[in-house]
Amino acid sequence: MTDQHVPTGPHELELEMLDLKPALEAVLMVADQPLDHLILAQAVGHPPTDVQAALAELAQEYTEQGRGFELRNIAGGWRFFTREEYAGAVERFILDGQQARLTQAALETMAVVAYRQPITRSRISAIRGVNVDGVVRTLVTRGLIEEGGVDGESGAILYRTTSYFLERMGLGSLSELPDIAQHLPDMDDMEDEGLPGAETALADVAAQEPIAEDGDDAEPAAPTEGDDRG
Repeated sequence: MTDQHVPTGPHELELEMLDLKPALEAVLMVADQPLDHLILAQAVGHPPTDVQAALAELAQEYTEQGRGFELRNIAGGWRFFTREEYAGAVERFILDGQQARLTQAALETMAVVAYRQPITRSRISAIRGVNVDGVVRTLVTRGLIEEGGVDGESGAILYRTTSYFLERMGLGSLSELPDIAQHLPDMDDMEDEGLPGAETALADVAAQEPIAEDGDDAEPAAPTEGDDRG
């Protein structure tokens, strides 16, 4: 009986039929670190020697075509980079994006941190009722909140507002945060876990000047239920 090749994965047969160069481009587009030709060969289902040759050809083609990006072999792997002469366009795009006002999701999350700090990410999620991983990353990236130690019981990272937050909000200290009492419903037995009115109070101050936000984390038009990407 002759041995038959048994696919090692559910997509192996499909991958073998894919064109090599487009398949490499598709994988490299989502890579967040340099990938060597062996990893890429496994992903696209082609021999490593063919993959290595195709990568070199792609890099040369992008240069000859004057594309705005280039494929570099760096740190033991291959990855897309912005071509140096077009870096200015990327810089302007990023700087312009920093002038965008905070989305409602980001403003609400920042309000929770401001009024309940120091606070863990899981606690923020519990208060808001959605996953806040994306929006917390956005606020950290833009310097509005920062890590402020770890929780003694859970060991989770605690978050707090930064001096840049105070600067952009026009506050001298946290004691100057708007009083949210006037925004709360008149209910003696009301639970304040959700900090109702906090985001409104901050919005009144934030409206005086745009606060930077990462455009990549902007809240989608139709967010997935239970998830908050900022």
